[in-house]
Amino acid sequence: MKIAPVALLYQALPPPLIDGLRKDAKPGGYSDGGADIAFALRTAGVNVVTPTSSPDPAKALDWVFPDTAEGIRSAGEAGAAVLWANTVLFEGHPLETAMADFDIVGQLPAAMQAFDDKFETNQILAEAGLPVARSFLLSGTAKENVCALADVEHACASRDMSLPMIVKPVRGRGSQGVTLVESLGDLRDAATTLIEAATFGDMLMVEEFLDGDEMTVTVMPPASPRPDGSRAPTHWALPPVYRFDQRGGVAPYNGDVPVTANSVAIAPERLLELAIVAMIDSCVTAAALVDARTAIRIDCRADRDGLFKLFDLNMKPNMTGPGRPGREDQDCLSAIAARAKGWSYVDLLQAMLAARWGPKPLRELS
Repeated sequence: MKIAPVALLYQALPPPLIDGLRKDAKPGGYSDGGADIAFALRTAGVNVVTPTSSPDPAKALDWVFPDTAEGIRSAGEAGAAVLWANTVLFEGHPLETAMADFDIVGQLPAAMQAFDDKFETNQILAEAGLPVARSFLLSGTAKENVCALADVEHACASRDMSLPMIVKPVRGRGSQGVTLVESLGDLRDAATTLIEAATFGDMLMVEEFLDGDEMTVTVMPPASPRPDGSRAPTHWALPPVYRFDQRGGVAPYNGDVPVTANSVAIAPERLLELAIVAMIDSCVTAAALVDARTAIRIDCRADRDGLFKLFDLNMKPNMTGPGRPGREDQDCLSAIAARAKGWSYVDLLQAMLAARWGPKPLRELS
């Protein structure tokens, strides 16, 4: 049995302004990762539909369709029955209409819009009893539940948050716009720069800085096959990946430094450490709380007492990988985690594909 034809979508639509906040678009709209996915799946024998009849492995846009209504229609006309939404979704996205006709690898658009708000998501996780980095919202002027820049010193003191701290966008992407600040002057300067640039909207987050080990955990959706071939009815996690060589306390953007240069899956014996077990359990619980329909990645760091706190839940983690020319070092963090369990990059992709969801039973073609 072969899985029905699959088409990859990339981000062609401009990101909308949501409650004054914006998730800045990635150059190329994740077409590089989409092409990596499409190429790897086709190499493994999956029927991958592409915009051109003979896609060039070196040209990303030969492998992916735009996430517009026209792009989705073109994918369907080319024979696709499954849409892999390797893009940023939001309420009103054309995928919402397409969900009636296709199986989907991706999140519900409304869920991605809701949980791409890092502050609100962390509040939800904290209210559920999960360990989360403390933070507050900051803007140029005071708003409801938002501190004014002029009152930032009082806001920190009232929350028992001390320097150094992290300043970052509320709907950020990767480490873009994330800054470690050592003084109130640095905090005001970094905040002013972000607010005035307005790249991410008119608000930002001030977050406690956790100076312990940094880990990232990939959580797979229910019904996705495990490396041993079994399937669980609940979310489950791949081994955590340890992040090192941070720059100024922040992991560098993967477009500048491949994650293969500063990340490694933890040793199997560390999976027995109580702090690691608790972190993994918290990430699995978080994935269920946000109704993750495909793989997500959650970044965590340890505080001075060794407790790992969640600080960044990624509803659309990077999914680049090797295969196409010149992409040998492009394993994403989730692929590094998968290799620790004996999976190749394409094994991870096939597990994600197996957990596709839709309005009808999973469609297969003989």
